[in-house]
Amino acid sequence: MNLIKTLYTITILSLFFSCTGADDEITASGVFEAAELIVSSQSTGEIQSFTASEGDLVVKGAILGKIDSVQLELQREQLLAGIDLAESSRPDIDVQLAPLVQQLNTAEKEKGRAENLVKAGAANEKQLDDVDAQVLLLEKQLIAMRSELERSNSRINREITSLEIQIKQVSDKIERCSILSPIEGTVLLKYVENGELAVPGKALVKIADMTVMYLRAYISSSQLTGMKLGQEVHVVTDLGSDKNRSYTGEIRWISSEAEFTPKTIQTRDERSNLVYAVKVAVPNDGYLKIGMYGGIQSEYE
Repeated sequence: MNLIKTLYTITILSLFFSCTGADDEITASGVFEAAELIVSSQSTGEIQSFTASEGDLVVKGAILGKIDSVQLELQREQLLAGIDLAESSRPDIDVQLAPLVQQLNTAEKEKGRAENLVKAGAANEKQLDDVDAQVLLLEKQLIAMRSELERSNSRINREITSLEIQIKQVSDKIERCSILSPIEGTVLLKYVENGELAVPGKALVKIADMTVMYLRAYISSSQLTGMKLGQEVHVVTDLGSDKNRSYTGEIRWISSEAEFTPKTIQTRDERSNLVYAVKVAVPNDGYLKIGMYGGIQSEYE
């Protein structure tokens, strides 16, 4: 089977060269590729809807489908209710301290009257000491109670912060139930249908950016010296019936290591055993397709 496939490919390439009518200008040939991306599931659940179809053009961020998120939404509602409950149990410090503050104010007034009576000789020091001790006791109680109420508020704040973090985590999981297109491109393959179970990592759809195509070709070491990154080259495609189209492409990548000549690729120098892979970026006018054969016409030779 491999031999048949190889012979078939060589035949196609030979026809391509003959159709161009400029065999001596073809430096290397290969096939066009695109930047493909497989969108995988990030959640577990039943696929409620999957509207994307093969061949559809989608923009970046477009919703391709939706995974069931009912349980996650209920979990978020439960956490929100927990925040409301925590807030309702928050003590009002001023209100709860008001009776003690009133007692302290009264005790301080009593202390003032006792001091005046002692100065006037109408009361003894023992009465003043008792009132003074009462004021000190109320002050300590006020400090202790305020500290306890503040600790209670701080504990409630930490509890609410924890719940808010959990809500963000659940909200993030809910967002991941929406299947979004990470790029602008064309839907190549659709792997799932409505009603199927999605699990994290499961492939859902393959999308390719077809606006720029990449011709992967192979050149010999002698040709390598005439090519560099960023260099513009002429690319020709075979559309059949002498409908060849020419494009201007840019060399985006040159392999740093040589490899043995691929069976499905021909170079001008048939005697060369080692070749270098190159990628040429070509703006797509709509005619270029994945797997289409193309050749590089270079002016440096």
